Amino acid sequence: MTQSTRWFWLTIFLITSALLYLLSPILLPFVAGALLAYLGDPIVDRLERLHISRTLAVVVLFFVLFLLVFPLILFLIPLLESQIKLLLEKAPGYIDWVITNFEPILQKTFGINFPALEADQLKETFNQQFSTAGSFFKGLIRTVTHSGMVVAGWAANLFLIPVISFYLLRDWDRLVVYMHDLLPRDIEPTVTRLVKESDEVLGAFLRGQMMVMLALGIIYAIGLKFVGLEFSLLIGMLAGLLSFIPYMGLIVGIIVAGIAVMLQTHEPVNLLWVALVFGVAQMIEGMLLTPLLVGDRIGLHPVAVIFAVLAGGQLFGFFGILLALPVFAVLAVIMRYFHETYKNSIIYGVPRSKDNDPSHIA
Repeated sequence: MTQSTRWFWLTIFLITSALLYLLSPILLPFVAGALLAYLGDPIVDRLERLHISRTLAVVVLFFVLFLLVFPLILFLIPLLESQIKLLLEKAPGYIDWVITNFEPILQKTFGINFPALEADQLKETFNQQFSTAGSFFKGLIRTVTHSGMVVAGWAANLFLIPVISFYLLRDWDRLVVYMHDLLPRDIEPTVTRLVKESDEVLGAFLRGQMMVMLALGIIYAIGLKFVGLEFSLLIGMLAGLLSFIPYMGLIVGIIVAGIAVMLQTHEPVNLLWVALVFGVAQMIEGMLLTPLLVGDRIGLHPVAVIFAVLAGGQLFGFFGILLALPVFAVLAVIMRYFHETYKNSIIYGVPRSKDNDPSHIA
């Protein structure tokens, strides 16, 4: 690569980074639409093999997704709303039980006690904010609708995301060919190989890991329902969503479900049933779900996964958390390439002189 070529690509990189930074407020529907198009492309390709046109295949996919997702949303939202409302209604009673049972232990062991005034204020906050608010979602909607721009932005995104996804999915293969044709011929083989490896990693994560998360959430929710936990769906979905971080869903789920079952039943033996639910779910994940849906293609160390999630949240907030692992998976492929290049470079292979070799130092 010549000096002028390096400067050209550096200029392209700086201009692209500046544009992404300046246009970041409007990129959400485009990123979400591209992500949905990427996920749906293999399904559309299979429909095309049945001698269906690309456009009709995309329409069929959107129609099937609507039939599957819309009733599920209509079923889950009222159920989650009722569980959240029930939790907020019972929170003052749970606070009383915790103070009554644990304050003597903390006072005797550590000399810590709960000031009555603070406990009363905490319960009063729950009563004022949630008991007379109607419901959590109504309160949220009431707050959001104070800003007309926020509502307009949400409505625009809800409209733009499927539209952008539809057009990108319809033209996905042509866009891939067009981007491939733009690559400089000297780096085309390397870039193609890296893109192929990144596609395998992203496909394993986005299509596989998200299905594992959904399956685990359902298993947790059903298992905790059999245990008799009132907030089984809420806790199960929370643990399932957090399972993309290694062991995080398991740890958070056991802790939250354990606390909830103790507050609800006051019977320590029920903790064993909670542990059994999560233990069986982990066995199903390890022996069936992950090998079948994900495999071993991601290859990200658990510490690296945790770092990626925290870094994404620190840099870009909640949206950064969602994109952290896909972006980090691609970066891992690129870093493996640089590692391989370095190991085969002159820098790594320069022989050491005897004066610099520690084995020849007396």
